[in-house]
Amino acid sequence: MDKVYDHTKVEDKIYQMWEKGGYFQPETNPDGAPYCIVLPPPNANGALHFGHALFTVEDILIRYHRMLGDAALWLPGSDHAGIETQFVFEKQLAKEGKSRFDFPRAELYDMIRIYVDENRGGIQNQLKKLGFSLDWSREKYTLDPGIVELVIKTFRKMYADGLVYRDYRLVNYCTWDGTSLSDLEVLNEEHEGILYHIDFPLKDGGFITIATTRPETLVGDVAVMVNPNDTRYKNMVGKTVLLPIVNREIPIIADAYVEMEFGTGAVKVTPAHDFNDFEIAKKHKLYFPPIIGFDGKMQNTGVVDGLYVKQARLEVLKKLKDLGLLRDEKPHHMVIRKCYKCKNILEPLPLEQWYVKVETLKTRAIDAVKKGEVKISPKNFERPYFQWLENLRDWNISRQNVWGIQIPVWYEVGNEDWFAVTFLDKEGTSHQGKLSDVLKDHSFEEITAGLQRVIAFMDAKVVFADQKEDGKRYLPETDTFDTWFSSGQWPIVTLKTAKPGDFEKFYPTSVLETAYDILKAWVSRMVMLGLYLEHEVPFRDVLFHGIVNDPLGKKMSKSKGNVVNPLELVGQYGADAVRFALVYGNATGADESLSYTKLDASRKFTNKLWNMARFLEMKKPEGMGAVAAISLHELASFAISQPDRDMAEATKELVREISQYIDKYQFNLAAERLYDFSWHTFADKYIEDVKNRVDENSYTVLHNIYIVLLMLLHPFMPFVTEEIYQQLGKSEKPLIVTSWPK
Repeated sequence: MDKVYDHTKVEDKIYQMWEKGGYFQPETNPDGAPYCIVLPPPNANGALHFGHALFTVEDILIRYHRMLGDAALWLPGSDHAGIETQFVFEKQLAKEGKSRFDFPRAELYDMIRIYVDENRGGIQNQLKKLGFSLDWSREKYTLDPGIVELVIKTFRKMYADGLVYRDYRLVNYCTWDGTSLSDLEVLNEEHEGILYHIDFPLKDGGFITIATTRPETLVGDVAVMVNPNDTRYKNMVGKTVLLPIVNREIPIIADAYVEMEFGTGAVKVTPAHDFNDFEIAKKHKLYFPPIIGFDGKMQNTGVVDGLYVKQARLEVLKKLKDLGLLRDEKPHHMVIRKCYKCKNILEPLPLEQWYVKVETLKTRAIDAVKKGEVKISPKNFERPYFQWLENLRDWNISRQNVWGIQIPVWYEVGNEDWFAVTFLDKEGTSHQGKLSDVLKDHSFEEITAGLQRVIAFMDAKVVFADQKEDGKRYLPETDTFDTWFSSGQWPIVTLKTAKPGDFEKFYPTSVLETAYDILKAWVSRMVMLGLYLEHEVPFRDVLFHGIVNDPLGKKMSKSKGNVVNPLELVGQYGADAVRFALVYGNATGADESLSYTKLDASRKFTNKLWNMARFLEMKKPEGMGAVAAISLHELASFAISQPDRDMAEATKELVREISQYIDKYQFNLAAERLYDFSWHTFADKYIEDVKNRVDENSYTVLHNIYIVLLMLLHPFMPFVTEEIYQQLGKSEKPLIVTSWPK
C-alpha cells in the first residue's frame, strides 16, 4: 500500500468498478425486501449547489440497506424546472441582445431543450464524483415522453373528477418573467412605503378623503368603500364621487372589510389589481377593465397609457397635486410581494387560469400523517406541514412559460371575441390583440403557425385532442403546468416508467429525504397526488435535512458571492471527507455552516484509516496464509487473549449501536461513534496493545475487527473503505455488496 492515501487515484477507479459491476441495481439482491428512495430531482439547468451534497444521507441509507440484503433502489432523475430554467436561459439571450419575444414558441422551446441537454450530463457526473450509488440504468427526467404522458393522464382524470377547473381571478403576476406564480413563489418583503391621502370630490359638493398606497391605480377604481359602522361616513354611503383626473362617477359603498382605524377610514376599490378588492367587487357587482397590462405598462387609462407602473405613479401624483387633491403623504410600513427569481415587484392581474381543487386532497394528506401512514422526521416538521395544508387555497397550475409540459387542452373557436392572441408573422414581427381584430389582416393558419400565447375567455369551449372535430377551428392552450404539478407525481411516474414490475415492487417508496424548505411546495403535493392517484401514500417516511450555510452562517447565494462548489471541496479533501464532514456533528433536520475545520479533520480520518490498513499489512505474521473470515458471534470464543475477546465484544456492541442510529436517522450520532471508536478505541488503545504480541490468533481477531469497521464506515465513506478492502485481499466480493455485520 502507498504511504499516503491519495483520493485522486482512487475515487474514479472505484466508482467505475461499482458501476460496471451493476452493484447499484436492486437486482444485486433479487430476493431481498424492497427498499426504495427516489432522488429529489435537481434542476436540469445548471451545476449542483452545495445543498445537493446532502444527498449523502440518502446514499448512507441505500448502502446500509443494500448491505442488509434488501433489494435497494435509489432512482435518479432531474427536473426541467420550468420558471427557473427559462429565467436562466433568458439571461443568456439578454447577453446576446435578444429576448423570448423574438422567437416562435416551438423554436424557443427547442433552444431551451438543447441548452438543458448540455447541462444534464454534467449533473450526473457531479453526483458520481460524490460517490452516490444511484441506479443510472433507471435515470428519469420530468420531460421524458412516458412521464409527460402520465402527467397528462392525471390532468384528464382530475378534470373528469371535477378536481381541475378554469377560473378568472387575480394572480400574482411577474411582468418581467411573463408568468403567474403561486403563493409559494412569492417573496413577502417588509417595506417602508407611503400612505397617500387623496381628496375625491363628491358629485353634489364636498370631498371624501381616501387612503391608499397605490395612487397610480386610481383610474381603475370602481368605488370608494367605508365601514358601515363608521359614523363619519354614514351620510355618504350611496352617494357618488367624481374620480379624480378622469371625472368618472363611482359610488360610495359600505363593507365591514374596511378597518376604520386604517388611514382615513375610507379606501378606494380597484378590483383588477387588488386581491381583496377583486372579491369585494364581485360581491357588490362592480367591474372595470385592467389598467396594468401583462407587460407592466398602463393601459385603458386615457391619461398614463404606455407608462410603467413607477412612472405612472409619479405622473398621477403630479396631476393630483396640480388639482389640489393630494392631501397628505405619511410613512407607512407595509409588505410588498416580489418574484422569487427576478425579485421584481409582482402585480395582481386578472387572468384565466387552471386550478386544482384542493379541499378533499389536502384533508386526506393531513389524515395520512395524523394516522401514521406517513411519518415525518424530525417530528417538529409536522406542525408546518399541517399549517400549510390547513390554509392551502386552490392551486394555480397554469404558467405562461414556453418551457414545460403544455396543458393538453384546445379551445374551440366559435366566437372570435373570446380570444386574445400574441403571434409572430413570417417576417418575425409580433402582433397581439383580440382574435377577431388580428384576423382582419392575418389568416387563422398564419396566426396558429406563429402562435406565442393564447388567452381564452371563460366562455370558450374546452376539448382534449381526441375530442376535436373535423371542420372546426381550435387554438391550443399555450400555458404550461406548474413544475410542482409534474414533480408532485414524481414517485409514481418514475417507477411506472422505469423497468417492468418496479412500481408494483417499490411503491410506496420507503423514504423521501429532502431539504425542509420544500416541505410545502413538493412534499405536501406528493402526498396529495399519491393518495388521489394510487389510494396509497407515496412514501412511508419523510426525512428532512437542513440547509448548508457558508462558514459565517450566511445562506449561500450567487448574489452574495459566497457559493461554494461541492466538487472543488471534493478535489481538495476527497469525497469521503466531504461526506463525513456534512454528517458529523450535525443533527438531522438542523442547518449547519460549512466547516473547513471539520473537512480537515475528516480528511485526517481517511488517512488514519489508511494507516491502520498499512499497519495490518506490515504486522501480518510471516508465513501466514489468507486470514480466515470469522463472524463477530464466533470471534470472541475464537480469541485466546482476554483483550482480544473484550475487543470482539465491544465491536459487537458497536454494530448494534450503529445499526440503531441509522434506523432512527441519527446519522450524526453514528458518525461520531464510528470516529471515536475507530480512532480512539481501536487505533489508540487496541492496536497499541496488540502490536507487541501479534501472533496468528491475535492477528486474525485484529484483521476481522478492522474489516467490520470498514463495513460500518462504508455507507459514510465508501471510497476509502472500498479501496482498503480491495487492497487487503477481499476483492473477490466488493465491499459495496458485502453483508452488514451481525
